[in-house]
Amino acid sequence: MIRITIYNEFVQEQLKTKKFDFQKDWGEESVRWGAERAEEIARAHEGGAIHDTLKKIFEECEDLKVCHTATLETQEEGLSEEVLRDTDVLVWWAHIAHDQVSDEIARRVRDHVQKGMGVIFLHSAHMCKPMAELLGTSCTLRWREGDSERLWCCNPTHPIAKGVPECIFLEEEEMYGEYFDIPKPDELVFIGGFGGGEVFRSGCVWNRGYGKVFYFQPGHETYRSYFQPDIRRILQNAAHYTANPEMRLEKLECLPV
Repeated sequence: MIRITIYNEFVQEQLKTKKFDFQKDWGEESVRWGAERAEEIARAHEGGAIHDTLKKIFEECEDLKVCHTATLETQEEGLSEEVLRDTDVLVWWAHIAHDQVSDEIARRVRDHVQKGMGVIFLHSAHMCKPMAELLGTSCTLRWREGDSERLWCCNPTHPIAKGVPECIFLEEEEMYGEYFDIPKPDELVFIGGFGGGEVFRSGCVWNRGYGKVFYFQPGHETYRSYFQPDIRRILQNAAHYTANPEMRLEKLECLPV
């Protein structure tokens, strides 16, 4: 059984009914935007939160089990040492509260990946602290809401692409465009093409220590990309690919021989 922990900052879903401390400098227009966005997310995710949608995706597979759900509001952001030791693959979705995650938690995630835990960063998680810790770059890009995407498989023999067609059309998806400030991927699996002509490295794998990192671009919060069967298959494949419990280390050290 592959043990999965889902981190969802769980902020935007609550902006209609709750105000967070970091919103103190938000103007009236931004507060109104947040409430409207919360309603859109609820419609897109059938009344639930983004982590509810993701949990259902992974638990369609008998050998994948979501053991923990972590959010920004929980103690230690829900990512204690005990939780991460009990995690084979960490799935990370976040958007507007990256800076609220503590540096200690980001380094903790980095260390567990280097010791063999797999991690999947989704969509706007490209700017989260753990991804920056692991990749060592700004991870900045260009973006535009309100577009469509053709997701092209450029590595059809890769395990993450198993059972996936050469092209997936997403009628609604946020445009992410180059330049994407990331180190050269060890494996490039998908390239996205958008209605405005932009292209993007949409599915990237890196090896970090004993762990694997997968970044996957589709998944804007108000669109239904995660309900598309081929996108669900990619995420399930990614969980299987990044999990490596047999190689998980207790600590990293130099060993005498």
